[in-house]
Amino acid sequence: MAILQTILNWFNSRRIEEIDRYTHHADEIQKQCFHHLIDKAHNTHWGALYGYSSITSYAQFKERVPLQCYEDIKPYVDRIIKGEENVLWPGKTRWFAKSSGTTSSKSKYIPITNDSLEECHYRAAKDIQSIYFRNHPENNVFSGKTLTLGGSHRVSALNHKSSVGDLSAIMIENLPFWTDLYRTPSREATLTEAFDKKIEAIIETSIHEDVTAFAGVPSWYLVLFQKILEQTGAASLNEIWPNLELFVHGGISFAPYRDQYKRLIPSSKMHYLETYNASEGFFAIQDVFSREDMLLMIDLGIFYEFIPMDKFNGVDSDTVTLEEVELGKNYAIVISTNGGLWRYIIGDTIRFCSTHPYRIQVTGRTSHYINAFGEEIIIDNAIKALDKACHVTHAEIKDFTAAPVFFTDKEKGKHQWAIEFTKMPSSIELFTTQLDKALQEVNSDYEAKRFHNTTLNAPEVYVIKNNSFFRWCKNKGKIGGQNKIPRLSNNRFFIEELILLEEQP
Repeated sequence: MAILQTILNWFNSRRIEEIDRYTHHADEIQKQCFHHLIDKAHNTHWGALYGYSSITSYAQFKERVPLQCYEDIKPYVDRIIKGEENVLWPGKTRWFAKSSGTTSSKSKYIPITNDSLEECHYRAAKDIQSIYFRNHPENNVFSGKTLTLGGSHRVSALNHKSSVGDLSAIMIENLPFWTDLYRTPSREATLTEAFDKKIEAIIETSIHEDVTAFAGVPSWYLVLFQKILEQTGAASLNEIWPNLELFVHGGISFAPYRDQYKRLIPSSKMHYLETYNASEGFFAIQDVFSREDMLLMIDLGIFYEFIPMDKFNGVDSDTVTLEEVELGKNYAIVISTNGGLWRYIIGDTIRFCSTHPYRIQVTGRTSHYINAFGEEIIIDNAIKALDKACHVTHAEIKDFTAAPVFFTDKEKGKHQWAIEFTKMPSSIELFTTQLDKALQEVNSDYEAKRFHNTTLNAPEVYVIKNNSFFRWCKNKGKIGGQNKIPRLSNNRFFIEELILLEEQP
């Protein structure tokens, strides 16, 4: 163990030196990344189509290559799936991540090239380790094992040339055999497609291991941990895994779950590290544990552009580069990557909290918001308001979604919040009042619409029974660590499906 720790410290210190360059050389690093991507792809079909061999500047790139959404690149992805080479990225691309960034029934297949797997996703996993070791040099993570929950779609063949699965399944499938020494449960159990069986397999094997860390989506781990406590009779996870010290979380905001995890793991040595990754790439890591923002990772084969959300118009939008962004402004992210995505709008929105180095907070989705009455409520607003309402009423939330209730001849519009509580508020009326008040505090457009009920009436909170969100996900085949509930919607499709399910016996 001492030898391993020495080796890891040496590698980590070298990587930290590179990451420290982000503070003063970020724009230079991004320019190098841009030219590397263009040079590498100039002989591909895409590169030939847009004249990559003669592109020498970002201005040329921006002028020639249009912004893309998934529907735009789908014809190229279909060709790659059929085995065609050198389409979006050099060589063959065998792996495709089934994206579940939304709960839409329409599947997206994101190409995972060998370069993106090695230079982005795996390298970022090592960066998490480096950053954690820097913040906590006396850690004992490698004295035990890391618990992996895994995705809901194991790797399966699309045809004899291509395979598809969750990104987590693809990464596990391609890990060297020796990493099994530091993970639990077995690969077979981790990649079990049926979520209930996966939970059973994890409980059966992992409660007897010395688990020191786990990584994934907070809401899905709560399902697992509640089952573990029920079956073992333990009062906390520390009774089962006394050496637990790290949770690397991402996918959704951790704020609604923080208090629950503190009760599950009442240990002063427990640390929480936030990440921001997706099938399309790995974007940011919380590098300073006392801060709530994350360091934008700029040397993992991703070139970034940004669309100011106040000027967002889909693929017809204008973009700015990293060196042009402003603090506190809301941006949609556009990426060009070593996975063969070019000027691709991933659908997430972020805000910059600093520029030396570039640190960000995820604020929501370009399509997940409520703006039915000009109020422009985004995920960040919702999380802050719910957190305030929970604090005042001593409540805890398991899951939530919200949608507008539109004008009628007799009533003004309002927002309806369907919330599944882990701990009920002291008063639903007070919770609703505090939610409304907090939304007005964080969003001036909402405040204006609520002033004297000018446009909007007070919100309505609809209490959802325990596990109703889980049942909805199960009915949709969306069980697993990489699936997310649509938190905000401009229509009522999802919330009405949920309420209908709720009312069934």
